[in-house]
Amino acid sequence: MLSNMSENHEKSRSEVPIGSSSNENSERDRPDSEALSLPSFVAGSGTLDRLVDTARDYARAAASDNTLKAYAKDWAHFARWCRMKGTEPLPPSPEMIGLYLADLASGSGPSPALSVSTIDRRLSGLGWNYAQRGFALDRKNRHIATVLAGIRRKHARPPMQKEAILAEDILAMVATLPYDLRGLRDRAILLLGYAGGLRRSEIVSLDVHKDDTPDSGGWIEILEKGALLTLNAKTGWREVEIGRGSSDQTCPVRALEQWLHFAKIDFGPVFVGTSRDGKRASETRLNDKHVARLIKRTVMDAGIRSELPEKDRLALFSGHSLRAGLASSAEVDERYVQKHLGHASAEMTRRYQRRRDRFRVNLTKAAGL
Repeated sequence: MLSNMSENHEKSRSEVPIGSSSNENSERDRPDSEALSLPSFVAGSGTLDRLVDTARDYARAAASDNTLKAYAKDWAHFARWCRMKGTEPLPPSPEMIGLYLADLASGSGPSPALSVSTIDRRLSGLGWNYAQRGFALDRKNRHIATVLAGIRRKHARPPMQKEAILAEDILAMVATLPYDLRGLRDRAILLLGYAGGLRRSEIVSLDVHKDDTPDSGGWIEILEKGALLTLNAKTGWREVEIGRGSSDQTCPVRALEQWLHFAKIDFGPVFVGTSRDGKRASETRLNDKHVARLIKRTVMDAGIRSELPEKDRLALFSGHSLRAGLASSAEVDERYVQKHLGHASAEMTRRYQRRRDRFRVNLTKAAGL
């Protein structure tokens, strides 16, 4: 299959469009949206240059910052690998990409072998990067598809899931927080993230009102019976309804109200940093990594899974533990959980449910056995 690699790669090099200059190749080698520019036969002007900048801004908004960072790292790793092998990453060579995937799976170099899911993500990153540079990567090409199929067949493992934070866990976690300004903020983050089944990026991207900031990922509306969150999530716009709890001490809406009141926040990002003494709120939006660190810290402080070594406990929990916890703890019809989490299928929701009655529907008995 790969025997004609050299010949085909040389052929793919020769297929670069006639008239392509080194400047054009350099343009195509720019990262993601920076490769967008005017056609060579169009004279630039102030208006057109501004439109190019606008188009680049829209291109950057096509994916989240975390996704763009991951894709940039994928491209940098592949480009470095190509040059170490004496070739270039452009134009795309299915033969070389097949060898690259094999190298990632075998761990033949100084780096350890990667999981199948990570390899698949790397390949998606390459496809995205090639598209930004004006090339199409055919994942169905036999040099790529058959190698990837073999990797999956030989190395695939069940997905490693993060531990779910259950109702009793989240109560123990918020109980470890003080009642200063920072503690009020972190309590609201945990309770809102848990009750809303939110991703950590969704939590920190919230604004008080619609269109408060250019980088807003949604806004909140506090009503008598709860809070309505309008989110620009990875699967599109969706509304999340968070009802008031049975106790003020554990109510996510009450926690949110207290944070906004004492932090004197009535515009802009909902969750911001605080001064070192914890007495004043800043105007800087929190990074989503704060949510992950907060979860790990409060898990440790609350003594959750204390029978395990500290390293293992820290590895068990992440930002997704909040979403998995809601899906696992909510005693309601599965379709409501699916809608709340914004999942396109019930099967995806079931992946988040760490504990559920798996045999509630018994097709064996229904079939007469």
